Amino acid sequence: MPLQIMKPAITTDSTVTVVPTVKRFFNEAAETVTGKGNLTIAVEDFWTDTGADATALPALTADNSYYNVYVNGVLQMEDLLDYTPGGSGTGKLVITVPTGSTIEQHSPVVLVVTYFAPTSDITIFN
Repeated sequence: MPLQIMKPAITTDSTVTVVPTVKRFFNEAAETVTGKGNLTIAVEDFWTDTGADATALPALTADNSYYNVYVNGVLQMEDLLDYTPGGSGTGKLVITVPTGSTIEQHSPVVLVVTYFAPTSDITIFN
């Protein structure tokens, strides 16, 4: 018999499921912020999708979550944002308003946090 690579003969079936969870938080800017300045929104100043006061901002997990911030319906640049998860006294969003920019009083601010719970199932057949 000639030389050959020996390998097991295995058949597999795999299923990967990725389930996103989206949490939305809403705020209205309490005052006008003109750059260079910061708009800081504490967790207790956000409302949830139900209109209830927010009690905690969700933690982010590496490679499985992200957040977006919209001011007046416009997506904002990541380098202008500082997100801190947690409850009262900890959780907050800080938006840096650069020189020449303004966030007007009563502007809607929407924070959207998306995270994933991936699962996989592998079956090996002989």
